[in-house]
Formats: sequence, C-alpha cells, structure tokens
Amino acid sequence: MIEQTKDIVRTPLIDSMFKAGAHFAYSKSRRHPSTKAFIFGAKNKVEIFDLEKTQTLLAKALEAVASLSQFNKQILFVGGKSEAKDAIKAAGITLGMPYVAGRWIGGTLTNFDEIKKRVAKLEQLTGERERGELIKYTKKERLLIDREIENLEIMFSGIVPMREMPKAMFVIDPKREKIAVQEAVDKGIPVIALLGSDCDLKEVTFPIVGNDSSLSSIKFFVDEVVKAYKTAKKAPVATAK
Repeated sequence: MIEQTKDIVRTPLIDSMFKAGAHFAYSKSRRHPSTKAFIFGAKNKVEIFDLEKTQTLLAKALEAVASLSQFNKQILFVGGKSEAKDAIKAAGITLGMPYVAGRWIGGTLTNFDEIKKRVAKLEQLTGERERGELIKYTKKERLLIDREIENLEIMFSGIVPMREMPKAMFVIDPKREKIAVQEAVDKGIPVIALLGSDCDLKEVTFPIVGNDSSLSSIKFFVDEVVKAYKTAKKAPVATAK
C-alpha cells in the first residue's frame, strides 16, 4: 500500500506516466534533499514521485523545447546508461540532432574545436572509403584505416550533425552524466534533464523528476521531447527579438 499525504488528480498525461512507470523513485536512503518536495509517498520502501508536480515540470521543459524548435536551434541528446541508449539515439536520428548514446568524451563541449577535428577526420576517412579511394593502400593499411574509422564512429558518429555549439542539452540521469552536465554549465548551455530522486535538481535548468532507470519511462519522456520539437517546428515561426 502506498503511504501518502493527499489524493492525486489524474489527467490523461499523468495516467500515461503511471503506465510508463514514471512514478517510481529510489529508496529514501538514496534520496537527494532537493527532490524531497516531489515525493508523493512510498510503497515497499520505494518512494513514489508526485506526478502532478512532474507534469508541471514537464510542461516547462517542453515549452523550452518548443521555443528552441521555433528558431531551429539544436539540442544535444545525452544518455549513456543502457536503458537510455536506444531512446536517445532514436531521438537524435528522428530530429537530425546530435546525440551521445554511450560514453561521454571529455571535452566534447569545453574543447569543441579539437572534437570537430576528430569528427572531420571521421568524415574524411568514411568518404574516402565510400569513394573507393583507399584502394591505393595495402591490405594491412586498409585494415588499420577501417579500425580507425570504427573507433571514431563509436566515439563521434552521433555528434556529426553538431557543427556548432548546441543551444541546449537534454540528459537522462544528470548524476551519471555529471561531466556532460558540468561542461554544458561551463559553456552556458541550458540543461533539460530527466532525473531520479538521487539527483540534484539545482544542477540543471529544466529538471523533470521521474523514473530515470527504466526503458519505458525514459522512452516516454524522450518521446515527449521529440513530439514537442516536431510540433513546434510545424507552427508559424515566431519573430526573433
């Protein structure tokens, strides 16, 4: 039975979040103090998020996403944990946005000029291979080049579309992706994040409290961000001030 302090007002969105398992937090012992106000109750020692408050936070985050879309601004999607990789990659590909669905490479934002050189190298070698220009090398040399391409793809293929600094970052679990979040903060890039009860809300610009460790919950919130961006893109373009 859920220990609670109030009745929750159900809406279609809240029902969808419940269905996705977005209400599950962690145990009280793992809770970061900043998330206390967003806890609804507990069940079997697992705390439960107040999804009414999550709904409010999600609305603010999606409003920011829509604003970015109106001006065709780029969002960098980040999520390296196994539960997040597929959703993050799918979001990036769907929107034509850069993504990191694996290990964050230190300096991706704070040493962006050097990262661009590595991406350029990947594009150069890939292009040469596709055009058959590697035939001039020996079999052993081609094998080494193929290995270099493979390594570069693992590290940088997702950020090939990132020709300039992104205007925002969307992160799954900012505690796990603390280096990425810190780099964004250092560069003045707003951070939108799905975060569990063990994260510090104050570290991100637009926090969305919810289950950040299950496939269904992560996919739900990522899909909401993608939908908000695509919907706003179809709307009349606002005039920049």
